Amino acid sequence: MIPNPFQSQLKAHRWLIARRLSQVGVLALFLLGPITGIWVVKGNLSASMTLGVLPLTDPFLLLQSVLSGGLPVTSGVVGALIVLVFYALVGGRVFCSWVCPVNPVTDAAAWLRRRFDLRGNSALSRNLRYWLLGLALLFPLLTGVLVWEYINPVSMFQRGLIFGMGWAWTVILALFLFDLFIAKHGWCGRLCPMGAFYGLIGSGSIIRVCATARDRCDDCMDCFGVCPEPQVIKPALKGAAAGVGPVILDRNCTNCGRCIETCPQGVFRFGTRMSNGASLF
Repeated sequence: MIPNPFQSQLKAHRWLIARRLSQVGVLALFLLGPITGIWVVKGNLSASMTLGVLPLTDPFLLLQSVLSGGLPVTSGVVGALIVLVFYALVGGRVFCSWVCPVNPVTDAAAWLRRRFDLRGNSALSRNLRYWLLGLALLFPLLTGVLVWEYINPVSMFQRGLIFGMGWAWTVILALFLFDLFIAKHGWCGRLCPMGAFYGLIGSGSIIRVCATARDRCDDCMDCFGVCPEPQVIKPALKGAAAGVGPVILDRNCTNCGRCIETCPQGVFRFGTRMSNGASLF
């Protein structure tokens, strides 16, 4: 039987396609109201109301607001709790790879780096994002102003897509060029305080990528090449001799599925932290 090229490509990129559909779908729900007048979701990624009954609030924004001296409304607190519970269960940085509108921009920069073999890379520490997270929370406490929200590329980009980009294009282009020429996965992997915040939320999440067939690994390094957080792979992939399980437990894993798709040996699967490797997909 002759293999169908389309089906082969679909299978090879199924998680990438799923992520893009998720990101586009989220943005489409926010755009539906302003464009058609059908208001399924009102608001933005910072705070929204779905079908008039389901509030969703960015807990990072709510925390900044409280630190600035603001008193949140009940719906805001409920919405933040819903988001906290969801991301605590499925993995906080799922937001980064499955929802965040900036992710396709940084993914494009990473793809071009691989395509043209751009080697330059900044020595910025991956811990810098936690320092920036601390500053993002400290400024509201000291000044009463949500400083981060004035420069947050995530909310800026999403609002720009709805109301017009304005100078937000400059910020997004700067992030793209920064990731392309200065630091590999620089914004998401080294600087973004939102990613750091959601990573902390999902530290104990249930759904995890697992190297269930790590004995098949032939050291091709493809997974390390595409992973936005390659440092999370080695313990699960190479830790058998040291008694380390095959589940990637690092909080910085985004559950993007890149390693699953790119591995020619089928080493990786989605699984759970409790089963320590039993695959779901």
